[in-house]
Amino acid sequence: MTIELSKEARKEAIASIERYFRENMEEPIGNIAAGALLGFFLEEVGPVIYNRAVTEVQERLQARISELDIEVHEDEFQYWRKYERKARERK
Repeated sequence: MTIELSKEARKEAIASIERYFRENMEEPIGNIAAGALLGFFLEEVGPVIYNRAVTEVQERLQARISELDIEVHEDEFQYWRKYERKARERK
């Protein structure tokens, strides 16, 4: 699966890479080089981040699903127990 950025997000990411190079590296990076670097990271490192995010979402969903039984559980065959309880209360 290819990780795609919106046009606006890509523009902001490239500007951020250019700024990073201006502030932290000895030489600035041009717009085209910053775009190529972004493309490299999206293709090379992006899937690692994406897969980790999917794993975390799966874990959270599993936790929520396991709690469903507690949240929505209904005891079965309660009709007669309800009457038995009322009968005991009357005694």
